[in-house]
Amino acid sequence: MNEFAEALQVRPGLTAIIGGGGKTTLLYRLARELEGRGSVIVTTSTHIFKPTDLPFALTAGKVSGILCVGTLCENGKLSAPQQSFGELSTLADYVLVEADGSAGRPLKAHASHEPVIPREANQVICVVGASGLNRPAAEAAHRPERFMALSGSDTASPEAVAAVLSKEALHTRVLINQADSPERITVAYELARLLDCPVVIASLQKGELLCVY
Repeated sequence: MNEFAEALQVRPGLTAIIGGGGKTTLLYRLARELEGRGSVIVTTSTHIFKPTDLPFALTAGKVSGILCVGTLCENGKLSAPQQSFGELSTLADYVLVEADGSAGRPLKAHASHEPVIPREANQVICVVGASGLNRPAAEAAHRPERFMALSGSDTASPEAVAAVLSKEALHTRVLINQADSPERITVAYELARLLDCPVVIASLQKGELLCVY
């Protein structure tokens, strides 16, 4: 089943994933789905934990199947690969890049040096964790001071999150993840109606797609 890849319209080339609330889960979900369509490189422009269930290499040649590529760090994570993203894009049909960090928070506002989106990206998917909606920004958002400055609110309401996404204008589409309870589904739909880009509402943990706007 390629349901998430299809809903998010992932096409050959490089796709960057930013935001919070499920980036890494989405990264590996898409890789598994896309393996049926062609070869896949999974990597990062920031840091991710090294996967335990995927082949790994410091550098890549021509890829078949799925390969995780990156530079090993002392903390057990991977940082950006030694090869350029342009080179990696010639070695696999799909290159999936986690291009952001959120310190485990479901929402994210960005400092001036973030996110680290490769220029080769043909799409940028922003993941928004529904668990952060209607909570205090100080609890739910990474870089809450930036979130509050952009939104004018200290609460991560759907309106505030929509304002941050609109002003940053970093994405081509949004995945509202963690829509796994009636309350979260309700606020996810409220947010989706405020956005002016393609939106998917889902629960990655449950493997469920609820709606594609």
